[in-house]
Amino acid sequence: MDNKQILGDIALDLKRVAIGFHRGSEAMAMRFIDEAIKRRSEIDEKNIKPYLKKILEDLIKIKTDKKEKAAEDALMYSTIIQNASQAI
Repeated sequence: MDNKQILGDIALDLKRVAIGFHRGSEAMAMRFIDEAIKRRSEIDEKNIKPYLKKILEDLIKIKTDKKEKAAEDALMYSTIIQNASQAI
């Protein structure tokens, strides 16, 4: 699988995280953040920009943030990663 597809999948997972927190379903949000974190290992890091590497490293922080901040960060990261995947 190429980076474009993997980044798109991570963006979708993060959007689901934000929706889960917004709906009050923390279990759903945690399941999808775990999926996004797992998918990070599939990325070929040699072919992505440094800001994306930083964002992908910061995904783990979403698990420990307060719900509101976690939802906002997940949605913001989702948008950034989605835009980056389209530029590849």
